[in-house]
Amino acid sequence: MDENSNNAEGVRKYFTGAAVLTGTGRMFKSAVVAFRGRHILEVSERMEIPAGADVTDISGLVITPGLIDAHVHMGLCSEGFPPEMDDTNDMTDPITPQLRALDALYPDDEAFPEAMAGGVTCVQTLPGSGNVIGGQGVIVKTRPDVTERMVVRAPSCLKAALGENPVRVYTAKEKLPNTRMGSAYLLRDAFVKAQNYIGKRIISVKKDEPGERNLGMEALSLALEGSLPLSVHCHRSDDIQTAIRIAEEFGVAYTIEHCTEGHLIAGWLAEKRVRAAVGPSLTAKVKIELRNKTWDTPRKLWESGVHFCIITDHPVIPVEHLNVCASLAVKAGLPPEEALKAVTIYAAEHLNIQDRTGSLEPGKDADMAVWDGDPLDARSKVLRTFINGEMVYRRD
Repeated sequence: MDENSNNAEGVRKYFTGAAVLTGTGRMFKSAVVAFRGRHILEVSERMEIPAGADVTDISGLVITPGLIDAHVHMGLCSEGFPPEMDDTNDMTDPITPQLRALDALYPDDEAFPEAMAGGVTCVQTLPGSGNVIGGQGVIVKTRPDVTERMVVRAPSCLKAALGENPVRVYTAKEKLPNTRMGSAYLLRDAFVKAQNYIGKRIISVKKDEPGERNLGMEALSLALEGSLPLSVHCHRSDDIQTAIRIAEEFGVAYTIEHCTEGHLIAGWLAEKRVRAAVGPSLTAKVKIELRNKTWDTPRKLWESGVHFCIITDHPVIPVEHLNVCASLAVKAGLPPEEALKAVTIYAAEHLNIQDRTGSLEPGKDADMAVWDGDPLDARSKVLRTFINGEMVYRRD
C-alpha cells in the first residue's frame, strides 16, 4: 500500500524545525516529528523525508505532547449553567457507586474547546466529592464529538471522598456520615457488602441460577477484583492515611486525589508507592483542610520519589491553565522537565493510559500541542493542537 495515498491510515505527515519536548525528559533543539493517521511514527533529529511529502516547517516553535489533566469535572459541571444543572453530585445517598459520569457528560461544554486552546488533549472527568462514593469516572479526549467517540476508557475509576465534603453534606441531612469515622465506616461497609455480593454470585453460578443483579455492587466488585481503581478525594494527611488503610484492607488499587498535605508524609507515601494527583493549588484556602496547601508539594513529593501529576480540578481552576499550574510548581523548585512530565506522561501513568498517550513516541496517539515559546512560561500561547493526528485547534 502506498503510504502517501489517501487511505484509512491517512497521509504520512512531517513537522520540521521545531524544538521537541517528548514528555519523557528527552529534548531536541530541532527535530522532525512524523505521524500518520492517529499515530506517531518517529521523532528524530535526522530523518529521511521522501520527495513530495506533506511537510510543515514550524521552525522556532515548540512541540509537546498534548497535556493531560487527570482530575476534572468538565462536561458534568458545565460552564455558565445554573447550579441546579450541575451533574457532579447526586447527593441523595452517601454511597452511589452505580452512577456513571459517562451518562452525564455534555460534549458541548465550553470547557472542551477551551482545553484544546490550552493544549490539553485528554482529561479524566469525575463525579464530585459530595458522597463517600460518588460514582464512576471516564477518560475522554477533549475534542467535542459523540460521547462514545471521545472516550478513552469508561469506566476509568470509582470515585470516593473523605474529609470535609461528605461530612458537611450529610450532617445537614441528619444522615451518616457526620464525622470522618462515619465516612470510613461507610466506605468499608460498602466493600464488605460487595464481598458478600460476590460470594452470593459465585454460589448462584455453581447452582446454575441467574442471581439478582445490583449495579452498585457490580461497580464495587470491579474495584475488589482489581479492574477499577479507587480514586479517593482527600486533602488532609489523616484522610490520606485512612484512604490507604482501607484500600490495603480490601486489596484494591487506588490513587490519591488532591493530596494537599502529601508533603507532610511524603516519605511514607513513597514507601506505599502511592500515585497522587496534586491540586488544585491555584486557589485560596477556602476550608480548613486546605490550610497547609503549598506549591512546594509537587517538589517535595518528587524529592521523596512519590509518583505524582498536577491537576486543575476544573472548574475550580480553568483547565486551559494547566500549564500555568505546572509553571508555578517550577517556581517553587520543581525541575522543568518534571513539571512537564507531571502534565503529560505522569498524568497518563496515573490514569494507566501511558500505552496510548502522554509522550511523543512511536505507536502512541498523535496528540500534540505546538507552542510559540516555552510551555512552562505562562506567557506562551498554543498555536495548534492535534488530537489523534487531526488539527482540532488553530490560533489565528
